[in-house]
Amino acid sequence: MFLTKNTAFPRRVLALICFGSMAMLAFGLYLQHIVGLEPCPMCIVQRYALVLVALLAGLTAIFSGRATLMCGSGFLFLIAGFGAFVAVRQSWLQWFPPELASCGRDFYGMIETFPLQRVIPMIFKGSGDCSKVDWTFLGLSIANWSFLSFVLISWVVAALIFRLARKRVR
Repeated sequence: MFLTKNTAFPRRVLALICFGSMAMLAFGLYLQHIVGLEPCPMCIVQRYALVLVALLAGLTAIFSGRATLMCGSGFLFLIAGFGAFVAVRQSWLQWFPPELASCGRDFYGMIETFPLQRVIPMIFKGSGDCSKVDWTFLGLSIANWSFLSFVLISWVVAALIFRLARKRVR
């Protein structure tokens, strides 16, 4: 019912994007809660973009129809592009840190300074320094890997859109 011959491949690719995004989110939560890295505000924005990518890719993969695939993939491309923009901006800040770099306050400083009703929204904004590199893998920071992931998602989705549009013309 949900799987038609023309849309099986794009839907599988979108499901893989959804599961890959969820795995990256789980790894980010592992780094935060197990390793103890504090996310900065730009990291939080990238997480929101990744959540939107996962949700939209999953929903688009569930529903059938070329129009749904095209529309969902178009929005997915825009969200991944936004995530890549934020990640490249953070990478820029890491490579060329400003003299006064602070993207947020630490948790204990917020509790000591502000009343609780102001602290709770601040917690969700992140508290780390956006220009600080806390973790690397193969010489690349989390922001660098995030950028590469968003660009890969954008390329795959653009290829899907091109493939769906090309099949429509024939």
